[in-house]
This record gives sequence, C-alpha cells and structure tokens, in this order.
Amino acid sequence: MPVPIYQIDAFARHAFAGNPAAVCPLEAWLPAETMQQVAAENNLAETAFFVPLAGEEADFHLRWFTPTFEIDLCGHATLATAHVLWNELGFAKPEIVFQSQSGPLRVRREADGRLVLDFPSRPPRPLAPPEYPSVLMQALGPGAAAPLAVLAARDLVVEFASAAEVLALTPDFAALAGLGYIGLIATAPGPEGVDFVSRFFAPEVGVPEDPVTGSAHSTLIPFWAAKLGKTELFARQESARGGELWCRLRGDRVDIGGYAVTYLVGALPNLPEA
Repeated sequence: MPVPIYQIDAFARHAFAGNPAAVCPLEAWLPAETMQQVAAENNLAETAFFVPLAGEEADFHLRWFTPTFEIDLCGHATLATAHVLWNELGFAKPEIVFQSQSGPLRVRREADGRLVLDFPSRPPRPLAPPEYPSVLMQALGPGAAAPLAVLAARDLVVEFASAAEVLALTPDFAALAGLGYIGLIATAPGPEGVDFVSRFFAPEVGVPEDPVTGSAHSTLIPFWAAKLGKTELFARQESARGGELWCRLRGDRVDIGGYAVTYLVGALPNLPEA
C-alpha cells in the first residue's frame, strides 16, 4: 500500500520559513533500511515515521531519520508529526504522547494553535579549554570570534558575546564533523525582545546547518534560564529560514512551543513491507 507523506514547515507561521520535515504515518514499521532510504531521498534535515500503539501509555511510537542517521531526539519533526495528526488526520485528544528513544514525549495544542513540546532538559556541562578539541576555531571558520565558553551535552555548545558573532560564522563543515559530537550549537544573547539566538550545525549526521532545531533547545533552555535568572524565554534560531520558539524550563523538563504549516501532501508507492 502507498505510504502517505506530508511535508511540514515547523516553527513557522507560514510556508517557506522554519524547518521543513517529512512525516510518514505507518500501520507497522518498515525495515529501518527502507526508512533510512526514504529519509535520504527526501534530503530534509529529518523524516519522521510513526505507528499507533494500542493499549499502551503512549498513543504512538515515533522515530526520526536524518539523510544518513537515525537520531535519538528531534524537536521540529515531532512538532510536524503532531501537526499532521491534529490538522490532517483528525486526532481528537488535546494531548499526544509519543514513545521514543528519549522516552515519552508529550505535545499539547494551545488555543491559538501553537503546539508545545514537553521534552527532557539536557543541561550542558562547562568544558575547560584542554577538554575541547584544538580544531574548534578551525571548525568555526575564518574570522570567527573567540567563544566566551564551550560546554557540552549531546551537542557541543559554543557561547558568543553577541548575535552578530553568531550570524557571522562560516563554519568549516569537514572540521566540524571531526569534533566528536552530533552537532554544534552556536548561541548568544538576543536583540531586544529576544532572550537568546542560536544556530545549529550537524554535518556528522548529514545536516550541515539545521534551520530550526527543537532538540538543541533541550540544552539551550536550561543554559539560558540559569544565565538570565528566568524560566520563560523567547528564542530565535538565526538560519536563512529562521524560526521562533517559546521556551519554558520546568525542572528536568522543558517546554518548546511553536507553530507549523502544511506545505505538501503526497504518497510513497510500492515501498517494501516489514
């Protein structure tokens, strides 16, 4: 049977902004190799696949694939999947619970249509200079400003003094891929009205620069909440497409809110079955 496919612009209020993700509802899992091939063919930062769960605490089991890698946590593709369920497939509950490699993930829909991800908090730990690779400045690219701090969780976090320094980065992607982390988050305080900005680079998993990265905010939210002394924050990811994120720290969990729009609806015929 043909597999439905949706392309959703996540963390965006209109098409051609935010981060595009593909979403494929399944009745049963396809072979992992097939799902990876679909993700590579889509050539988007993430393709999400989900199957229904009957009689379990979660509503669906959710998996995410970059063009080259099955990843453990993805925010924008989770937001996109929830958007598909509510806006394209008629899911009726006010909250969706996904089972995933990162445990149960909840998404709720607010009155104005904003979707809010309930994700684990992943605070970064500071790294002393000898702990991070000497190739870091090469990886950040020519003319990069000196970081204020380097930290790490799943991803490497590089703090800069200003949004302008983050925007000016022209990374060396080959050097970035050798740093030993899934991705590198560059971040700084935002301009007026924005608590912090970021960019996210993950050439190691086939995503040179991700337009908007929900999972990176699992790390950015506790980091900036501690620095700014507040638990509710507004963030922008300053890629070419750009994205807006409404953030909240709740102990060992974070809320990551944003909008999503449907760009494309189609089908994948004749895929091999599990």
